[in-house]
Parts: sequence; structure tokens; C-alpha cells
Amino acid sequence: MDVEVGEPSRVGRISAVSEDGLRLWIELVDGSSATVDSDGEIFAFSVGDVVLLREDDDYFEAAPASVWPHRDENGPIARWAGVVKLRREDVTVVDGGGRWHLLPTNTEVQYEAGNTVEASTADGVIRVLDPKPLRWVERSDLDDDIIDEFLLKPSDTLSFNDFGGLPAVVQRARELTELPLERHDKLTKIGADPIKGVLFTGPPGTGKTMLARIIASEARATFYAISGPTIFSKWYGESEEILRRIFTHAAEHSPAIIFFDEIDSVAGQRTEDAHEASKRVVAQLLTLMDGMSAAQQVTIIAATNRPQDIDVALRRPGRFDWQIEFPLPTVDDREAILRVKGRALATRDPLPYAWVAAQTEGWSAAELAAIWKEAALLSAADDRDAIMTEDFLGGHDRVTSQRRQLATDQQRGAS
Repeated sequence: MDVEVGEPSRVGRISAVSEDGLRLWIELVDGSSATVDSDGEIFAFSVGDVVLLREDDDYFEAAPASVWPHRDENGPIARWAGVVKLRREDVTVVDGGGRWHLLPTNTEVQYEAGNTVEASTADGVIRVLDPKPLRWVERSDLDDDIIDEFLLKPSDTLSFNDFGGLPAVVQRARELTELPLERHDKLTKIGADPIKGVLFTGPPGTGKTMLARIIASEARATFYAISGPTIFSKWYGESEEILRRIFTHAAEHSPAIIFFDEIDSVAGQRTEDAHEASKRVVAQLLTLMDGMSAAQQVTIIAATNRPQDIDVALRRPGRFDWQIEFPLPTVDDREAILRVKGRALATRDPLPYAWVAAQTEGWSAAELAAIWKEAALLSAADDRDAIMTEDFLGGHDRVTSQRRQLATDQQRGAS
């Protein structure tokens, strides 16, 4: 037989016997454990029997119960605290801090599911420590107003006219998000499967977040904005609970759009190196999306510039089925963006939109918008109340310098 025993103890008690009677699990007085395998003969031992072990010569025999140490407050027997999950006539299941123990039911102690108890492997439940369950990891109590942190009020002024360029992207996004919300009843009568999730991908600053907000505003939909830093909590299980509440609130206040900004930071690949909290959030998101019914007028939009980092399970059918790529704007798109972004500003003289658009190959919408911010600063610095051509061109020069400096810093970091 093979004997594994933790030194220095030799005395043990049978804690479990295999169904075929050929293996014994033994609790030792120092809290360690041992297993004994038979060479073919069924063991004639029962749970609770005291035995004597000697590892060096495979010595194993029954021992008098008197050699088992007396169980008192200072005794060496291994005891631990846990929460009773299930009690039956013969066995009791106790959660010992994330590990479930199957113990013999001790009829001499009055306890029930939910009690916090002291237990040992051989004796089962020894006494009740508290009638309430012990929380292994403390967590905060979520306030009912937690939803307000993610809920954005629809804008009365934001419209598709405020999104410059990329007309094909805008049209496709409206088909996949706005139309299903506005024509939900028609699609239901047709029998079409609901569009649950749409993934916006593309470089930073290409307008993914802005278009999502415009769609919500035009569809008069309740809009929730979620990002990694806002959803993750230091409290165990709280991030998953926040997600669950957002989805529930959205179903009750439809039509609704739940928007995940930089979803790769919220639902990244579940690898062995991934943080446990991130894995739980991904699992909860999958569960919530799978639980969405066709009757709910809720659409999930997610944006990322790193789609390869998203957990692959989110790309399977019934989740983020649809993807819309936001490319860097063309020269015509850039001119349209410059005109749209400057529409609300005071300007003088015809401004060289076409010239600046031609000089900004590879620029994002956010970088083009920055030209107007710099132009406004230059205009105010010269005590003018409107942006002139020299301010507009000066803004372009400033942003160009900033892009060059950023590129230099990135090259240094890479090296």
C-alpha cells in the first residue's frame, strides 16, 4: 500500500472511504492529511475510526480511540470556520472559504443551512458560531443611486448633423442600432432575430463614442456609458452586481443603449494571467447578453481600437454579431469635419478648409477638432472676438507640432 502522511503525526482518524473500499482518507492530529491505498483487499474501516501510521515501513493498523487527542479549546486537532450550505441526515455540506467540505452530520449539534459553524473533517459540525452566514470577503452595500453614475441624459441638441464625414459608417450604424429601436414592433412581426450587440472599431479619435451618443439622442433612448475604471470595484462581486443592475434598469426604461467605451479594458481575453475580477465581469456580461429577450428594446454598443484583445466569447453569435469599422477620414471627410466642428464658433473671412484638409492626411476627427481649440486661443490672445484665417492656420500649425512631438515620444518609448 502507498502511504502519504504529514510529519510528525502518526495518529489519524478516517475522514472518508472510497466507494470500492480500496482507499482511505485520513485526518491527522496536526491538521495534515494522509491517504492509504489497498493492494486489493477491501478495508474494514469506517469514518471516525482511529488508526496508527508509520510511513517509513508502510505500517498501518487500527488504534484505540483513546489515543486520539482530547478535543478542547487548545487541542491540536484541526478546526476551521465555515458556512453550512446543506444539511441532510447523513452528510452536511459546509463552505470553508470557497472550498466545499462534505462532512458527516453531527446529530448532537443543532444547526441549519446559513449558520456559521466550527467544524472538523472527522467530527463534522462541532458548534454554531453565529446563526448568520459569515462573509468571507467584505463588500460595500450598493446604493440605489449607483445607476446615476452611468446614466447620461439624452441631448436635445445633438444630432447626426453634428457628426462630420464618414457617411457610409453613419448610415450603417443607424441601420444596426437606431432602426431596431425605432422599428422594434415591425422587426418582431417579421420574425427577425434581435440585434443585441454592435461593435465599433477603429483608431482613437474617429468618433465612435460621439456617434453612439448621437444615435441614443436621435432614438430618444436611455443611454448608459460604461468604462473599465468606472465599472471595476475593489469589493468582491460588486462589479458584476453593477452590470446586472444596469441591464435590469435598461430593460425597464427601454428603448435603451448600453455603451461600453474601450470594452477591451472591461472584457479582455480570459487567460491564466488575467485578473480574477476581469474574468468574473466577462462571465457576467456574457450571461446578461444571453439573457436578453427579443421583447426588450435594448442594444449594446461597444467601442474599441483593439478588437483582438476582446474575449473571443463576446464575438460569438447572439452577442456582438455586427462590427462597424471607423477608418481615418478621407480628405473630403476631413473638410466636412472641420466645417461641422467650427459651425458653432464665431469666424470671419472664408477660411481655407480645403487647404487644411489636404494637409492633414492620417489625422483623426479628434485631432481636427483640436485645431479649432488652438485657433480660439490664438484669437482670444490677440483680443479678437472671432476666429480669422491666421488663427485657423496657426491652430493647424500648433496641432501639427503636437503630433510630431507625440510621435517622437512614442519612438523613444519603443526603443
